Amino acid sequence: MANSKYEYIKSFEHHVKLLPNTFLVVRIDGRGFHQVRFSLSAKFGLEKPNDRRALDLMNAAARAVLQEIPDISLAYGMSDEFRSRHINNLYNTAFWALVQKGGMLPTKAEETLKGSVAADKNEILFSRFGMNYNDELEQFKKGSVMYRDYANETTGLLNTAPPKSPQDEPSRTQKEKGKKRRRKAEITLQFTDLIRDEFWNARPWLFLDG
Repeated sequence: MANSKYEYIKSFEHHVKLLPNTFLVVRIDGRGFHQVRFSLSAKFGLEKPNDRRALDLMNAAARAVLQEIPDISLAYGMSDEFRSRHINNLYNTAFWALVQKGGMLPTKAEETLKGSVAADKNEILFSRFGMNYNDELEQFKKGSVMYRDYANETTGLLNTAPPKSPQDEPSRTQKEKGKKRRRKAEITLQFTDLIRDEFWNARPWLFLDG
């Protein structure tokens, strides 16, 4: 963009200094994705509230990013478009059942579900439509998490503590070895709940400096 009419864009750039040896979380969001989602839904006949093809496509995109950038340890979708976390997915499942199977207008479905708790939504699904929410795919209920899996490695990774101070920063050679190890690590996809300690306790390497 240098010496072009787009050079002005550089004036919007700003640099942020990060604390050393800290975890960095990057949120990637889409602008106007609501409209895109509905246009894609109409074009490809996507199912509501969840379409396995669309979710698998986004999982494939996440895997490609992890393969391309070895410094990323974990990818996790947190919005309705990708993950539809349990409380939202239960609402969406009940909402679309009322609209698609119950013939309700969206405004009427919203009114029906207003103020309802999980037990109410489960009762609506079962009593009106014979649907057991527990039978829904875990991918829909809990979402997708993708991470580098070192569980089968015997390199001593789990016994390696992260640097304690900038003075303990690994050397360039150590960093390159770590990057190669991360590239070789298996990228695992699971449909699980990140909010529970069991996930993190079983994978302590996610907190280490790879």
